[in-house]
Amino acid sequence: MVYLPKISGIYLAYAVQALILFQVGYSISIGDYFLAIVGFFGFFLTTVPHIVSRRTDICMPWEVNLLIALSLYLHVAGHISAYYDLFAPYYDKIAHFVSSITVSVLGFAMVLIVDRYSGLRLTRPMIVFFIVIFTMALGAFWEIYEFTFDNLFGTQLQHGLEDTMYDLIFDLVGAAIIAVVGNFYLRRVEKEEMARMFLHPGQGE
Repeated sequence: MVYLPKISGIYLAYAVQALILFQVGYSISIGDYFLAIVGFFGFFLTTVPHIVSRRTDICMPWEVNLLIALSLYLHVAGHISAYYDLFAPYYDKIAHFVSSITVSVLGFAMVLIVDRYSGLRLTRPMIVFFIVIFTMALGAFWEIYEFTFDNLFGTQLQHGLEDTMYDLIFDLVGAAIIAVVGNFYLRRVEKEEMARMFLHPGQGE
């Protein structure tokens, strides 16, 4: 019974991955092959943690894998099933919020692992600051991607300056939440011990 939550979480992540493939199949059925390719690429990204885990010492907890799958599903379904339009503007903000949480957690894991293996000896404030900056940087690159696609291919990923600013604000809120949580744990747990959460058992010893 101790392992039930973990097993349930793993299968829940698989279920979300299956939903992404369902969206890909639906896109193919309606003849939108471009979005089908986008959706399949999103599914491929959900498998990256597994690939990395097999080839390196890094092993993400199932909660992180679930967040990755959920973030990508929201993006894929938002386009293929037009949820961005059907539930505008709330769906877009929820998707940005979940994605920013996911990116922040990945940034947190990355800086802990890099700090451990590089000997940078980063302080707690530096780690917390990195979480926010890392998330906001990727959020800005995402807005640039949307702007570029809109201008090159005539899409409507962005809906004006106000929409872009709200997206960035939600990115900041998600980053701030993880930064606060990370700061809370780093006050109570050694960063080396936290880094072991993202490594295969025995690799962080």
